[in-house]
Amino acid sequence: MALHEIYMQRCLDLAALGAGSVSPNPMVGAVIVHDDKIIGEGYHQKYGEAHAEVNAVKMVTDRYGNHADLLKQSTIYVSLEPCAHYGKTPPCADLIIKHQIPKVVVGCRDPFPQVDGKGIEKLQAAGIEVTTGVLEKECQWLNRRFFTRVQKQRPYIILKWAQTADGFFAPADGTQHWITGPEARKLVHQWRAEEDAILVGKNTVLADNPQLNVRYVEGKSPKRVVIDRRLELSKTLNAFDQSVETLIFNEVKTDIDGKNKYIALEDFDRFVPQYILFQLYLQDIQSVIIEGGAHTLNSFINAGLWDEARIFTGSSVLKDGIKAPVVSGTNTGEYTVGANSLQIFTNLPT
Repeated sequence: MALHEIYMQRCLDLAALGAGSVSPNPMVGAVIVHDDKIIGEGYHQKYGEAHAEVNAVKMVTDRYGNHADLLKQSTIYVSLEPCAHYGKTPPCADLIIKHQIPKVVVGCRDPFPQVDGKGIEKLQAAGIEVTTGVLEKECQWLNRRFFTRVQKQRPYIILKWAQTADGFFAPADGTQHWITGPEARKLVHQWRAEEDAILVGKNTVLADNPQLNVRYVEGKSPKRVVIDRRLELSKTLNAFDQSVETLIFNEVKTDIDGKNKYIALEDFDRFVPQYILFQLYLQDIQSVIIEGGAHTLNSFINAGLWDEARIFTGSSVLKDGIKAPVVSGTNTGEYTVGANSLQIFTNLPT
């Protein structure tokens, strides 16, 4: 089993390279082993393009003249169950059967209804030996965004904020007060590049005029989501600069202005987080990082609609102001990021 885990870990390492590029598909890695040697590997690199298994097989066929014989004597490791349906690409289970790869090791099953066990069943029906559940929890964790979207019909929610040493979020008047240093800000931009969307409330846009993009790292800027109930924000603010698709949730209108899309909610007094997340789910947004303000963060916390909370604590003291949100989840670790500390909590079901 130890060898299985070594090769599956390689699948996970490969799969993670697709972060920020494959949504709403899952991240998947594949490794082909012949006589205890990796002869091919690949990962899902971009949504709509070749899956991990296809890229791994292609590496073998490109490198070896006797690839047909090699594949018939190999084991393919895949972090997620091979697909069994026609989507953007043909079924990977069919590819494995076509090349007569005799053994398949799967990290975890795919919860997507059109797959969910069907890929494994198809392989077994073709006489292929299938082993499942290798590093299963690790494989599920890597694709927690995908699993949440499929199983809960909503995006995966990451809360992020910074608080002072005495637990305040911002000065009482809501003005800008930098708590984190450059290292933390760079890390936040890396996080943004890994998620589909970034969400803020009206007060954050007013106080900070944030760009809500990726500037300090390489990567794709996420879609922007702004909650502006009465459409009081000026269109000249950075959040509406038409550089990326921006969804503005409000109670006034549903309209499209270039990349700015206005979505009116029927009831702005109840279930606003639920309504917003359902609309984002319908638009294939698989993950959202919520960066403020305190009222917006608390609305999702109070609704129980969050999966991770990433909390920076700085050394400054305000003594008074807007209190930082509080979560009661599982503390998964504390880290030092420059002059700040970072705690990460998960909201796991009890």
